[in-house]
Parts: sequence; structure tokens; C-alpha cells
Amino acid sequence: MADWEIRPASAADVEAVAELRAVVLRDDLERLGRYDAHRVRQRLRDGFEPGHTWVIEVDGLFAGCVALRPDADARCHWLEHFYLAPEFQGAGIGSGVLGELLDRCDRDGVPVVRLNVLRGSPARRLYARHGFAVESEDPVDVFMVREAPTRRRP
Repeated sequence: MADWEIRPASAADVEAVAELRAVVLRDDLERLGRYDAHRVRQRLRDGFEPGHTWVIEVDGLFAGCVALRPDADARCHWLEHFYLAPEFQGAGIGSGVLGELLDRCDRDGVPVVRLNVLRGSPARRLYARHGFAVESEDPVDVFMVREAPTRRRP
């Protein structure tokens, strides 16, 4: 696995993250008939919250990002905007980052982590390996949930 680190995002990171989102999601969005070059970037810009976002760097280079946002009542966190540049995929970085964030959630007593992933996305396998289970699906998204280890049912 490559050496990686995460750092807090800043407002200055928004365009790099928006561009990465467009690259990473393009194939899945095209397959689903939902790709719009402007919209895919603008949705990120409109919802970008640097205070809940980290930038992933490999050897000091921008490699991706991930956000972990508490919901309104803080009973769960939403894993969002988890994008890794194609040249860094498949090297264990995504699994390492996800594992670190979930460990933080467990230490902080976050009972539930939720996410949504595009239908047919290979990222769904990564989430399943880290304890996420399908909660519901619609024609575009698969909604997944992971309960903290102490809350999981036998």
C-alpha cells in the first residue's frame, strides 16, 4: 500500500475536489444515464463543507477526498464525497482511509454511519468489506448503513 495521509480540507480545495468527482463518477453516471458535466461539479460545489472534509494525499500529491458529516441530531454520520483518483485506486488506500475514519467513529461513540453509492459502482464492495449493509435502493442509489461494533445485532 502506498504511503498516504489525510489533512483537513480548506475552501481552496473545492475546485480540485469537484474536478475529481467528475472524473471518478463519470463512468457510473453515464451508465445510469445521469452524467451532466456541469451538474456533477456544481453539486459538489454547492454542498462542499471543508469543516467535515479531508483531503487524501499520497507522497504530498492530491489523491482524493472524503467527508464525514454528522446528521442534524448527531445520532449518525454520513460518509460522503469519497473519491480517489484512478491512478491511486486498487492500492489499498481507500480501504486504509475508510478503516481509519470508521475507527475514529467507533472511538468517538458514533452509533451509525450511513452512505449512498451509485448502483453498479465497484465501491460498494469496499463498503461491504467494512461492515456496511444495504438499507434501501432506488433506481440510482444504494443506501448503506454500518452500526458501531457494540450496537451490531448478533
